[in-house]
Amino acid sequence: MPTLYRKYRPQNFSEVVGQNYIKVTLEQEIKTGKIAHAYLFCGPRAVGKTTLARVFAKSINCEKRKKDSADPCNECLSCKEITDGRALDTIEIDAASNTGVDNVRDNIIASARVAPSRSKYKVFIIDEAHMLSTQAFNALLKVIEEPPANVIFILCTTEAHKVPATIISRCQRFDFKRIGVNDAVKKLTYIIQAEKIKIAKDILEAIARHADGHMRDAESLLGQIISIGGAEITQAEADLVIPRSDLNEVLSLLEFLIKKDAAGGIRLVNKLIDDGVDLKMFVKDTIEILRKLMLAKISPGLVNKLSLELGETLELKINKIAQDLNVEQALKLLEKFIKVLSELKADFIQQLSLEMAIAEICTAATAAKSLLGVSPSFIGGSRFNQPKIAPAAVRTEEKKMAETGEPIQFSDGQIQEKWNEVLAKVKQYNHSLSFILRVCQPRGLNGNQLCLAFKYKFHKDRVSESAIKNIIEKVLHQVYGAPVTIEAVIDENLEVAANKLVSDEPLVIKKEAGPAPAQGEHYPGSNPGPAAR
Repeated sequence: MPTLYRKYRPQNFSEVVGQNYIKVTLEQEIKTGKIAHAYLFCGPRAVGKTTLARVFAKSINCEKRKKDSADPCNECLSCKEITDGRALDTIEIDAASNTGVDNVRDNIIASARVAPSRSKYKVFIIDEAHMLSTQAFNALLKVIEEPPANVIFILCTTEAHKVPATIISRCQRFDFKRIGVNDAVKKLTYIIQAEKIKIAKDILEAIARHADGHMRDAESLLGQIISIGGAEITQAEADLVIPRSDLNEVLSLLEFLIKKDAAGGIRLVNKLIDDGVDLKMFVKDTIEILRKLMLAKISPGLVNKLSLELGETLELKINKIAQDLNVEQALKLLEKFIKVLSELKADFIQQLSLEMAIAEICTAATAAKSLLGVSPSFIGGSRFNQPKIAPAAVRTEEKKMAETGEPIQFSDGQIQEKWNEVLAKVKQYNHSLSFILRVCQPRGLNGNQLCLAFKYKFHKDRVSESAIKNIIEKVLHQVYGAPVTIEAVIDENLEVAANKLVSDEPLVIKKEAGPAPAQGEHYPGSNPGPAAR
């Protein structure tokens, strides 16, 4: 009985999992007849490179293919021969076993000079092409550059950087990507339906996650499970084959942290220890989930491009958790668990560092505005030291602003003229705050209130923090010569082009008179004495 990955190997473009842009490009070339003489398929193993090469060879040589379709008929003699590996004009060569120049001359160059025996095109599929020797590549170069009529080369490789640039430049290059969890689950679902086997979707998602983007691995793993469970697969039977995944426990731990349930979190950790779970891998999984949450809160578009795909079931749980977290909280948790990961090896009690982290997070002072107790030094999303503003100076500024109630008469142009100066002075107090203000849009004054528009909520929230707001309003007073308050708003349609970002050039700022700093302290921009240095 053939293995599942051989039995259900794609026989047309629509059956190939993922790689959509590659399929669309090749299909369009076939329909229009604009076929290149050489292709380079590169990417990870088990993602469909050789399979797509066979489908392509089958399609261009198909005797009954419809003009408006790129898919082969799979019924004509040519299609059947290629499917069975008996086609004389479709030659597959394993470069790992034929690395020498003599093999290239005998098997490729000499054969390419002979016209196709039956098919329209003679196709050479060279698998693991990067294994060819330098002399073999040199011998292959000329025939790839100027091949005989009706000869096509398809080079498949997992290490494109080992293929000489002279070869790559003469090929159409296609970069294959790993198969996503959802795409892999669709293929596995098709297989179990064809095999008439009952299996839960979350088991299929676990298989796809463990395969790590390699479709052949997922199909092989499914085959092992079917051989154990038969027509109906239970979770217990699947666990015998699939390495344990603790992602559900990771999400449970995050829920305990959000609820500040330290006891529940510590009980969960000790249960994992009793079950034989590797705590180091558990913490790594937690960091991966927190990274995904951070990216989701910054920009949803980043999640699909940069984070781990976990399947529909877990994604729903993660989205629910994301509603109770903001960027600052995710960053705080990331920082804490990264520290735990580095400390686990040194613990004489295996789970001690993790238990301490859970206790610290859940018992943080409730007076802090953040749900998870973000420390004042973390306000503004930066770990730079906050400015040391003398309390007397702050009270003086606030008193002046309260006593002056006259509206400020400024045009938008005048506000923009001095915005660079605002950024330069703000940078003296808080380095990262100046970068946030660079991507905001001043919307003009309403009385003494300046409206600042931001694209993202976490920028608005950061600027609305009392300590940060005081810094901005103090600098605005200094620059514009009058008390100015700020109001931060969100505009999701705001677009700030790179060429419109204000300059971040250093600005010479005159020292202003003010209260003397306390011993051992100095104000931003001042020259500290020898003791301060």
